[in-house]
Amino acid sequence: MTNFVGVTRNGDVAVVLLDNPPVNALSLHLREPLAKALGELSDDAGVAAIVLACAGRTFVSGADITEFGTPKQLQSPSLPDLCALLDTIAKPTVAAVHGTALGGGLELAMSCHYRVADAGAKVGLPEVKLGILPGSGGTVRLPRLAGPEKALKMIVSGAPIGAQEALAAGIVDEVAQGDLVEAAVAFARQKAASGANHVPVRNRDEKLAAAKADLSAFDAAAAELKKKARGLDAPVACAQAVRNAIVLPFDEALRKEREAFLTLVAGTQSRAQRHLFFAEREAAKVPGLAGAKSRDIRKVGVIGAGTMGGGIAMSFVNAGIPVTVLEMTDAALDRGFATIEKNYSVSVSRGSLKEADKASRMQLLSRTTDYADLADCDLIIEAVFEEMSVKHEVFGKLEKIAKEGAILASNTSYLDVNEIAAGTNRPADVLGMHFFSPANVMKLLEIVRAEKTAPDALAAAVAVARKIGKVPVVVGVCHGFVGNRMLGARGAESEALLLEGATPAQVDKVFTDFGWPMGPFQMHDLAGLDISWRNRKSRGETAAIADALCEQGRFGQKTGRGFYIYENGSRTPVSDPEVTTLIEQKRRERGIQAREIGEQEIIERTLYPMINEGAKIVEEGIAARSSDIDVVWTNGYGFPIGKGGPMFWAELEGMSKVVEGLRRWHERTGKPVYAPAQSLVGKAQAAA
Repeated sequence: MTNFVGVTRNGDVAVVLLDNPPVNALSLHLREPLAKALGELSDDAGVAAIVLACAGRTFVSGADITEFGTPKQLQSPSLPDLCALLDTIAKPTVAAVHGTALGGGLELAMSCHYRVADAGAKVGLPEVKLGILPGSGGTVRLPRLAGPEKALKMIVSGAPIGAQEALAAGIVDEVAQGDLVEAAVAFARQKAASGANHVPVRNRDEKLAAAKADLSAFDAAAAELKKKARGLDAPVACAQAVRNAIVLPFDEALRKEREAFLTLVAGTQSRAQRHLFFAEREAAKVPGLAGAKSRDIRKVGVIGAGTMGGGIAMSFVNAGIPVTVLEMTDAALDRGFATIEKNYSVSVSRGSLKEADKASRMQLLSRTTDYADLADCDLIIEAVFEEMSVKHEVFGKLEKIAKEGAILASNTSYLDVNEIAAGTNRPADVLGMHFFSPANVMKLLEIVRAEKTAPDALAAAVAVARKIGKVPVVVGVCHGFVGNRMLGARGAESEALLLEGATPAQVDKVFTDFGWPMGPFQMHDLAGLDISWRNRKSRGETAAIADALCEQGRFGQKTGRGFYIYENGSRTPVSDPEVTTLIEQKRRERGIQAREIGEQEIIERTLYPMINEGAKIVEEGIAARSSDIDVVWTNGYGFPIGKGGPMFWAELEGMSKVVEGLRRWHERTGKPVYAPAQSLVGKAQAAA
């Protein structure tokens, strides 16, 4: 018995209980006593079977990520050592799984002969989300239990599955109806008494037979999954490792898996993805909220049934929270609800949503044209036109009808939330909840804390964001907050690049080669050029090329023309000679001689200013920490997760290089966007 591993006897069945709060991670201080206990029980003639169970809220949730890249990760007994030890035990071993058995937890469970799970358990191998693959036999054992194609899908996606699905797939052998450990002990005793030969998972090849005979179906499935990798190494390595499990002997496939794991874990992509894993958890630690009680949110009001309002409403009903949607006319409500129903129908047709679930979600939606019908809502979010006068009008109506303690939120993406709050008699109830489009899909939620926002209102917004499956990041008030303020800095030189000789397609290709899902000009076309045009006009700003396109009615994909042509409703951008002519015209008007612009210059004039603005945002306290910025950009703007977000990538790029580039362009252009932030200069000096 140790502080982390205890052994009790239930007759001739030994129960090994792991207890390493909070999630029973497989730290070295747990692995050592576990290996000792298993070795002793294997040799104990009085033990007929062994049950492996866990204390607390979950089975082993995985490896201890904090040990990655440290000597402890590989120190004996490693997780592969434990799995190999379980392979050698002749008496039946049973994993009793509750909560989540993820990553190393599932690998440990699959090294037992059998698995009994409770009804609420989930199992999976999510290592791909950390830029690695299962490194302790997961890619070799799971195909033997679930079949190679099911294993491939689980490992490359990293998505966990529930107990019943795991039972149907053959990953678990029984789903317990009562007490889990009692059920596992009974199962183990029955297996021990049967006299049957207990075959280790490593020796089970029957589910590999079809793929061994014909790999074409597996290879086709792997090719489809790898298409979504977008420059990430881990999904490709995962697919190859599962293929190795089919075509190679167990030990050779296991050796190759381990080699691939060690290569990936030492690489920059895994470092970046592990950084994001911890960054999301750090973002949850909001300064000033320690001990703050959260307000209850049981019903939500959404003002606006357009694309954004409808998506926000779907986000809440998807989590079982009823929503009342308000619009000015029944016709607008009809259009909005038709779009919501269409979106759900698409999910049903794809098999990702059941018809009954669609019906239950639609039943949680109610509609109104009367503000009074929002009086019983705990949270009301406006998603109306992005003009301060319109916001003031809406909030003026809300404060008259909203119940005491109701949170009044603006979905503004740019405007001053302090000014919005100042127009009410209840500024403590006002904050920003900036959803990203499509709101029912995008994970990021920027929660804007105004000067007078009450702590319990802010805590409630953060809590409900998590409940609806969003990644919340609390930010302060400034124009554009974190994401859009940095987006403005990223695009500050976009027109200058075109006027000096680059093309939209060339700039966009640099971005997609970097790992972005699309480039800035494709993004403008997707969002609608009229939106940024309207925002510029409200601030007295101009953009020669983009303004000219808008004046011609070229608003992007919605009109079939923007920086690109979109033919016959296609979303595929096609370069347009008319845009080239327009750029040349604007260049001549300014007396600019076109020159060759390279990839590095495009990077320096787009990403470096964005990083610089991010550093200023942290200096000003708009973001609590630079890692919050990385969470914003990877979850809301498509920054490649394999590069860890803009601030992490800047460290990889080298702070001295970034500052040198900023200074060089500041000298050449005199533009403030290039003036290096003091914190960047300090980091560059420290690294020198």
